[in-house]
Amino acid sequence: MARRPEHLAPPEIFYNEDEAQKYTNNTRIIEIQVQMCERAIELLALGEDEPHMILDIGCGSGLSGSVLEDQGHAWIGIDIAKAMLDVAVEREVEGDLVLGDMGHGMPFKAGTFDGAVSISALQWLCNADKKSHVPSKRLYQFFSTLFSCLTRNARAVFQFYPENADQIELITSQAMKAGFYGGLVVDYPNSAKAKKYFLVLMTGGMVKLPAALGTEADSGQIPYSRKRELANNARGRPLKKSREWVQAKKERRRQQGNDTRSDSKYTARKRSGRF
Repeated sequence: MARRPEHLAPPEIFYNEDEAQKYTNNTRIIEIQVQMCERAIELLALGEDEPHMILDIGCGSGLSGSVLEDQGHAWIGIDIAKAMLDVAVEREVEGDLVLGDMGHGMPFKAGTFDGAVSISALQWLCNADKKSHVPSKRLYQFFSTLFSCLTRNARAVFQFYPENADQIELITSQAMKAGFYGGLVVDYPNSAKAKKYFLVLMTGGMVKLPAALGTEADSGQIPYSRKRELANNARGRPLKKSREWVQAKKERRRQQGNDTRSDSKYTARKRSGRF
């Protein structure tokens, strides 16, 4: 059985330059990351057709940030691995990037974010990579400062890979101690490959948790990615990667003061063959 990445090395060491490039160029990893982020955004239950400021925790090379951009949201990403952030800069992501350790807390002003997402990062906080690391204290420091920087009706959604039930209890107990409400949503619980854990946290009091996918309660529903595509088409939004979609994205970059290539007859044109 392959060892879990968090058991091999601390994240800032494990995600070195080679691993960062491999992670960002692997089409299978990209596909999975996009799907999980799309699901996390759905679980945020944000208002329709409204841009929001979202915090991406453990943002890596900006794959989740690109999904947030595609849905019209602004975002700030924080990650402990400089090599991953360097790749995000190379990719010219629209979000602002912060180098930081989750366990030290979130360095943002109160009420900055309308929501937060995190893909495959939370389980790293359960490890003690240094003698000074106490997982319960680092988790509480993280959750308490995250609670502070969210608005009072916001949600934070974490896709993570728990190692066992004790780890789930450790994480959830520290989140509740920090003031959050919520719980676990487990998609496709009976599938070995498709099963995914999402910790859905709420700042404004407890409401009913969203229904998990792949359960009896979900039977007959359209998959969330297809559902969103149909909804976007119905609202007349440009299809992803179309010329209109690319031009809208470039215009957002210009408004933010970022360097952006000029439009041309080649904008959004599919490339044929290999260079």
